[in-house]
Formats: sequence, structure tokens, C-alpha cells
Amino acid sequence: MSESANQVYTVSRLNGEVRQLLEGQFGRIWLSGEISNFSNPSSGHWYLTLKDSHSQIRCAMFRGRNQQVTFRPINGQQVLVRANISVYEPRGDYQLIIETMLPAGDGLLAQQFEALKMKLAAAGLFAAESKRPLPSSIQRIGVITSPTGAAIRDVLKVLSRRDPSIEVVIYPAAVQGDQAPLQLIRALALANMRQEVDVLLLTRGGGSLEDLWGFNNEALAYAIYSSELPVISAVGHEVDISISDYVADLRAPTPSAAAEMLSRDATEKQQKLRTAKARLLQGWQHWQLLIRQRLQLLDHRLQRQDPLRQLQQLAQRFDEQQLRLTSALRELLQHKHQQQLTLSGRLNAQHPRHRLALASKRLEYLTQQLHKQTQLRLQQAQQRLSHGAHALENVSPLATLSRGYSISRNAAGEIVTNATQLQPGDTLRTLVQHGEVISTVNKVHS
Repeated sequence: MSESANQVYTVSRLNGEVRQLLEGQFGRIWLSGEISNFSNPSSGHWYLTLKDSHSQIRCAMFRGRNQQVTFRPINGQQVLVRANISVYEPRGDYQLIIETMLPAGDGLLAQQFEALKMKLAAAGLFAAESKRPLPSSIQRIGVITSPTGAAIRDVLKVLSRRDPSIEVVIYPAAVQGDQAPLQLIRALALANMRQEVDVLLLTRGGGSLEDLWGFNNEALAYAIYSSELPVISAVGHEVDISISDYVADLRAPTPSAAAEMLSRDATEKQQKLRTAKARLLQGWQHWQLLIRQRLQLLDHRLQRQDPLRQLQQLAQRFDEQQLRLTSALRELLQHKHQQQLTLSGRLNAQHPRHRLALASKRLEYLTQQLHKQTQLRLQQAQQRLSHGAHALENVSPLATLSRGYSISRNAAGEIVTNATQLQPGDTLRTLVQHGEVISTVNKVHS
């Protein structure tokens, strides 16, 4: 068993080595997709997801890069990005670090142009040693272009002014649209088959990148590279660069400038100087392309060791923690608010005003109950009093008086129950039913 098989990784080390492996294996790539989950925190960095109908990948574009984007990304927008594959080590997430973002419609042609340029440069089609020199004496020029375009009129005008003896053979071809590359290739093949001219001029007037796209064709590039006749490319205006310009033996900034290069001037030295200048410029452009490729390779190697990548990881982690903190604070505030509402409700329930209202209602209820009980007790007492009075009346001496009996008392107020209690001359008070009789005892019989 090898030593590496027995090696135990930490999670951090594994994520770090996976990141270095991905960054070293792929480098920069072009990717198209639809934006979703776009966010722009206060740090100024962008975080988003690129997806298609089957898959998705997380992406980050840091502030120094996204400030160069000329439009505001929105969810659902199709874009084309140039990015480095990386790993966000704290979570182990595979992601893209975006460097360039273009709308899908505008950026696709530019990306395809760069990709084809790199491919043909690597194949050697732009190499200076493969360029054919122009003939020292040019008698007949073959012009591959649209016979009704402005380019052929400019060429003929310049040639008629500078050297009317030069003959022009026009090889008609479409210079715009889907059929343009095929017709241009056929015109090149026809000119090489006939061998009736000294040099070929591949040209058209200016236009947009889409208008000039027929000259950015791989098959056309190989047809120019394989041509036995020297080829000058003069496509568009001076700022327009096409693949045919890189492959051609000489590039002219405009159709008129190409006609001037191909026509004899009063001073032969100036002609040679312009030719040498054009070759020097083309060699310089080729050298720039090689240096750019070398710089991109070194830049990619440097990025794998660049502390900025670590800072970007930390910045992304900071943004993530900030979002989590904001969410946690929002939830805490909502919880405290709900708790405050609960306590406020409980406090209101214990407010003296509510307690006094409850006590007042209870007092009113008890007062009513007291009144009812008092009335009830009074009625019961009246009933008992009535029954007692009736019973007392039944046993009352007064009731006995109503039946013809009387009660006599002596002067001392004692009830006379025996005749021995009286003496002649005593005053006697006799109670009858309807009054009292006062008499004097005359005689006592035992």
C-alpha cells in the first residue's frame, strides 16, 4: 500500500487541494446560462446561480470585476461569462469565479471569435514565416467581393487615380449572410485554378461584428492559408479585425488602403516602406497574440497562488455570515415583538381599570344577591312571626278572655288565683275581653 493511501486528510486540506486541482485543470472557460438567485450585498460583490434545463452552478463575481459590466443582471436573463472554476472551501461548494459577463446575444459571437482565433493561432495559420511576399511587379489584381458593394467602387477609384494600367478581375461573392463563407471559398478556389492574376484582394466595407461574421469562418481561414496566390485582406474599417486579416499574407485597414498598397506610387521606396510597415504591423500583432497567450498562461498559474483568491473566499464567507446575521436579527426582533405583544396583553388584563370594572360588577351582583336574600329572610321572618303570633294567640290569656273568662290582679299587680290573696277593702283590677274593671273587695269567701 502506498504512503498516500495511508494519508489522513483534514476537511480543510481536502477542499484546498480539490480547489487547486480544479483551477489547475480547467483554467478559464466560457459558459452560457440563465441567471437565478441573483444577490448584491452591501460589499458590492455579486452572487448568482447559472442554470440550464438540467443543471445549475453557483457563481461569484467580485466588485473589481463586476464594475466593468455594462448592464445590470436580472433573474431569468441569458448571459455568457468567462470564469475560473474554483471551490468555496468553507462549505466545499464547487463554483465559478466570474471575470467577464456579456449578454448572451452580443457575447456569443465575441467568444466564438476569440476561441477560433486561439485555435488557428495554435495551428500556425498566423505565423509570420508562412506569409507569402507580394510580387514586385503587379499587373493584374483579383478582387473577391460583392460586385455591387461600396468596397469595389473604392478600390477601382484608387487604382484609376494611382495606376490606371493595373487590370482588375472581379470574383463575385456574397460578403454577408450565411452563404458568404462558402461563396468566398469558391471564389478563392476559382482564382487559384485560373492563375490569371498576380495577387488577390479579399475585401468588403464596414459593418457590425455580425455583418462581418462571414470572414470569421474556419474553412475560409484554411482556404486563405492554402492559396497559392498571395492574399490581402481588407475587411471593414480600420478598427475592424477579422480572422481573414490574421491569416492573409497582408492586412489593409480599408479597401482604399489595400488599393494604395497594390498600386505603384511615384516613389518606389514609399511603396516598399508601406509594405514593410504593414508586415511589421502584422508581425507585431502576431507577436502580441503569442505574448497574450503566454501572459494568460502565467496569469492562470499566478492565480492559483494568488492571495486575492483567498481574500475573495473570505469576502464571500463574510457576505454569507452577514446575510445569516441579518436573518437571525430579523427573527429575534420578530420574536421579541411577539413576546412584547403577549406581555402587553397580560399587563392590560391586570390593569386596575379592568380589575375595578370586574370588582364593580361583582359588587353589583353581590348587592343584588344581598337584596334578594334580605327580602327572602324578611319574608321568612314575617311568616315565622305570623305563625308564632297565631300559636301564641292560641295560648294567650287574651284568647281565654274572649271566651268569657277574666283575669284579676291585686294592688301589687299579682294575678289573683286564690281568694286568700284578697282582703275586704282591697282594690281589684279585673281584665276582661274589651277592657278592665276596677272594683273594691267587700267580702271574701274561702
